[in-house]
Amino acid sequence: MAANEFPNTLSLAGKLALVTGASRGIGRAIALGFARAGADVAIASRKVAGLQPVADEIEETGQRALVVQCNLGKPEEIEAMVERVSGDWGAPDILVNNAGTNPVMGPLTTISVEAWDKIMDVNLRGPYLTSVLVAKAMMNENKRGKIINISSTAGIEPAQMLGAYSVSKAGLNHLTRVLARELGPANICVNAIAPGLIETQFSAALINSPTIFQTVISRTPLGRHGQPEEIVPLAIYLASAASDFMTGEVIVIDGGASI
Repeated sequence: MAANEFPNTLSLAGKLALVTGASRGIGRAIALGFARAGADVAIASRKVAGLQPVADEIEETGQRALVVQCNLGKPEEIEAMVERVSGDWGAPDILVNNAGTNPVMGPLTTISVEAWDKIMDVNLRGPYLTSVLVAKAMMNENKRGKIINISSTAGIEPAQMLGAYSVSKAGLNHLTRVLARELGPANICVNAIAPGLIETQFSAALINSPTIFQTVISRTPLGRHGQPEEIVPLAIYLASAASDFMTGEVIVIDGGASI
């Protein structure tokens, strides 16, 4: 076979993707990246207003966009989201669990039970429920599915003042491995991306704190923080046929800070 006859395994042409937390930051960047790679993209967020500009950008690429309101902390809204996407488009080929929250900073001894529950509900229970429902839809249509969890380096090495968040992401990492083992026989690959410090609204408190920011940058070989778009190529790889023999991995992108 000539070199130019090899298929483009990084293409997402003909694929249907669902990206949660897609109104901004990493979720928005991934949704747009998937569209540029050829996928139709359903985008979900707690607030619909922030999704429409993203939907418009997706449609400018020539791909379809579907806007879905969903609070990942509410199981009934997760079920409605998956039913809406599957009903309108069919089962997703790709799921990106990106939505996350961290309403408080501080030691575990200082946060409330309510704050703990909110973090765990959105960051861990939400991806669990979404993955299970989407995986069932994938299996019903015999799809070779891809599930990508957006974790954090805080789930590998606890982040200062982000104890509950760190625990939730550690749980997400292990959820990735459990689902990979259980869903592998159904040809569904499950992997996670663990970004370091990425410039988003979510991380603004860390970037705007000179002490925290300089601590992170001082131990980062590349000497800088990252941008949401720098997560996209890996997400496309994990969503594409190029990664068909990869599952259960948690891949770090942090400029070398964890070395």
